[in-house]
Amino acid sequence: MRFAVASKDGKEINQHFGHVERFLIYEVDGDEVSFVEERAVEKYCRFDPDHPLRSHTLKGTADVLAGCRAVVCSMIGEAPKIELERIGVEPFVVEGDIATALRDLAKVL
Repeated sequence: MRFAVASKDGKEINQHFGHVERFLIYEVDGDEVSFVEERAVEKYCRFDPDHPLRSHTLKGTADVLAGCRAVVCSMIGEAPKIELERIGVEPFVVEGDIATALRDLAKVL
């Protein structure tokens, strides 16, 4: 099962969905957690008053997340959460060690 993780340092889940410029993709198989790749995205939060919801950015991010079962981040707004759910990617708000969190999530998905 693949997860997209929002992390500043590659060790902890510690980044807000809207601030991500790259997702770290991990594969979880039983207790084994393996880093697969890094996928770049356009940053969602740009504080642009002319495009507050930035739906075009969410579409691009959704395309990048193809094949991932879930997105794991430290925070997420309502608009991106709804868009992720619409395309079948579950958003989870979690903080802490990446491997530990992904093992725990994989057990309940």
